[in-house]
Amino acid sequence: MSTAPTIDYEKIKGVHKIPLEELYTSGHRTCQGCESATTMRGFIKVAGPRTVVTGSTGCMYVANTSYLTTPWIVPWMHTQLGAGGSSAVGMAAGLRALKRKGKIKDEKINVINFSGDLGAGDMGIGGISAALQSDYDLLIIMYDNESAANTDIQATGLTTYGAQTTFTPPGTKHPIMQRRWKKNVAGMLAVGHPTCRYVATACATFPPTDYLNKVRKALSIGGPTFIHTYDPCPKGWDYHPRFSNELGELGIKCGLYPLYEIVEGHVIYTWDARKTGKGRIPVRDFLTKQGRFDHLKEEHFTYIQKMVDEMWDEWAIPGVAPIKGILKARI
Repeated sequence: MSTAPTIDYEKIKGVHKIPLEELYTSGHRTCQGCESATTMRGFIKVAGPRTVVTGSTGCMYVANTSYLTTPWIVPWMHTQLGAGGSSAVGMAAGLRALKRKGKIKDEKINVINFSGDLGAGDMGIGGISAALQSDYDLLIIMYDNESAANTDIQATGLTTYGAQTTFTPPGTKHPIMQRRWKKNVAGMLAVGHPTCRYVATACATFPPTDYLNKVRKALSIGGPTFIHTYDPCPKGWDYHPRFSNELGELGIKCGLYPLYEIVEGHVIYTWDARKTGKGRIPVRDFLTKQGRFDHLKEEHFTYIQKMVDEMWDEWAIPGVAPIKGILKARI
């Protein structure tokens, strides 16, 4: 089996080595316990000041561009809901042209787009697909809180099966209205864009520094890259804001949210839920800590557990593709 390519980057070795400079600071209006704010604060810390950020419409746009205020120290541009990928391409193309014409210094300037699960995984996925087929240096981060959170928690293609949203209210006759299984956006993009050199999934807080190092890798490897982050949402998931970090960890440990990175076709697990030493927990331990699943009955827990077990036991690459042989997995 061939070896995955080595990425030359400056690794963060432990939480005490995380950069101290704050480039996403006070002034935002995110909810208490918002994991997406942690995701933003993390990626700009490791990307550094020579970075431009574009953000498509979503709860993070509302939180970060209130009238005459912004928490961003670096240049930030708001773009429309489905325009995350095209805005990143346009920004990267503009910077390349300015460098070629000698208008700005020829140095590395990071281009990062930050779009939600509705903007990146549903409405904007066509533009992101086009961006990943370009030759520009850019990173697209899809923050996934499993809902259209700024318009009162509507379901998206990435909402967990069985969850209550304003689009999928449970009833006596039909307790499960969210019947779709979560869309595998990272896997779909990895399989469908073989020239995209780096695709990963991550959580801002677990395992420690994993997400930060994945951002560093994505920015270092060059070309268009993509990271899907899992962002617990106290408002949409209905739990106390102090438990955001715990919910992210439980979602990974129960196997619902596979953590991996795909480097030029090679899959490397950050958290391999098939290994006995990892201690995979029942999905019930994750679901019962959220009010959006209070209506689930025993048969629903059994079905979700069956689906998760099948994904890890039968699929060649859990959470990526249910067909063996598409990508090369390093176990």
